[in-house]
Amino acid sequence: MSRGVTVWLTGLSGAGKTTIALAIAEQLRAAGREVEVLDGDELRRGLSAGLSFSREDRDTHVRRVGFVAELLARHGVVALVPVIAPYSGTRDEVRAQHDAHGTGYLEVHVATPLVECVRRDVKGLYARAASGELTGMTGVDDPYEEPDKPDLRLDTTGTDIAAAARRVMDLLTERGLA
Repeated sequence: MSRGVTVWLTGLSGAGKTTIALAIAEQLRAAGREVEVLDGDELRRGLSAGLSFSREDRDTHVRRVGFVAELLARHGVVALVPVIAPYSGTRDEVRAQHDAHGTGYLEVHVATPLVECVRRDVKGLYARAASGELTGMTGVDDPYEEPDKPDLRLDTTGTDIAAAARRVMDLLTERGLA
């Protein structure tokens, strides 16, 4: 069985996390790997239905996603996790959970600046936050704590998705996890 790993892509809404994860998944599947993309929006509707966007509920959501990712990775799956996970302490807990089981874990900070994420506004969330219709928006009126030492930092401003995915694939190969 191939060695599993969790690749957690953290960053602001609109940074490119899911798009990069889908590109990586396509490449890994083509190479015969078992892959699951654990998309934060999808998991909020299922695994974390009923949770709010309070700090406590965001932490609970991240812990739940981390549990599922670690379980999959422990069984040989590459778990690609494009989830904002805004608080460093909770991301550290997820990494520690992986370490406790000897499961591979890579943190990729999709470090696209807020101004670029607002320009893209893929889901219209920044416009809703600007109009006052949405509060508690990560990076706007709720903090995003950037990782101190991610395994990889990517700024997708002016970078095509193929190049960003290639950098993550190179990291997986370098660490013997591709």
